[in-house]
Amino acid sequence: MRKWLDPFKELELLKKEMDELFRAFEEDFWWDMPSFRFSFLPGVSARSYPLINIAEDKDNLYIEALAPGLNPENIEVSVLDNSLRIAGEKPPVKDIKPEAFHRNERSSGKFLRTISLPVNVDAEKVKAEYKNGILLITLPKAESAKPKQITVSVS
Repeated sequence: MRKWLDPFKELELLKKEMDELFRAFEEDFWWDMPSFRFSFLPGVSARSYPLINIAEDKDNLYIEALAPGLNPENIEVSVLDNSLRIAGEKPPVKDIKPEAFHRNERSSGKFLRTISLPVNVDAEKVKAEYKNGILLITLPKAESAKPKQITVSVS
């Protein structure tokens, strides 16, 4: 007599085996696979440098870029149309051989980040300041991007 298999039980078993496989992968091999995404490390593969916050008020956009350990003279900030470009180079740790590291999470080397701005800005008036490892950029909104108050007439 043939034993009938429950397809849902088989699928559940397959799911458990796949979960265990990925759990082992995360625990043992995640540092060798930088393009793999993990739920406990959101956006590992998509993480960009520098990390940024963007805020705005009625007149300006404000960008805070977390960029510790940089020489401000090596940071390039430029605006073209509605894109902001931040580029530079982060120096490597000196006097330590790569094989001596137990863990090396701070990257070094050249970086480039382009950010699409939500409004047009006045590129001639952009200001950038580097203070305590944070790049602060103030981007004045273009007049065409500012809200216009319209008077309502009564007839």
